[in-house]
Amino acid sequence: MEKAGHFTIGVLSKLTETKINTIRFYEEIGLLPQAERTRSGRRVYTDTDRKRLTFIRHCRSFGFSVEAVRQLLAMKDTGEESCVGIATLAEEFRDEIDRKLDALRTIRQELDQMIEACPLGGVSDCSIICGLENEISH
Repeated sequence: MEKAGHFTIGVLSKLTETKINTIRFYEEIGLLPQAERTRSGRRVYTDTDRKRLTFIRHCRSFGFSVEAVRQLLAMKDTGEESCVGIATLAEEFRDEIDRKLDALRTIRQELDQMIEACPLGGVSDCSIICGLENEISH
């Protein structure tokens, strides 16, 4: 039986909607601390671990890289960083999103042009195939 506030990896997985392999991976790369072990070797997690994993999951769902999550956790854990550092990291990520959106818009326009030019004939005449064979400008 589990002590109050202590979870097995399976329970933590369900509470945070995180795959067990992902939890183990986050431990392995140091985003989550190594879990305590029972005498039988089973991992045991606390509510603090649950909250940290939830934070990690939210960061990842926003698209933050593992390294950015590591930086955010370090700032959060020390409590010494001002919100300015965190805002700077978020702004850099937002700028990266904008660059990706611009690139996707360009790809979309090129794909639209290929679709519009497609004569819907044989593959040898297909402007989509021809367009994909050529170097794309993005």
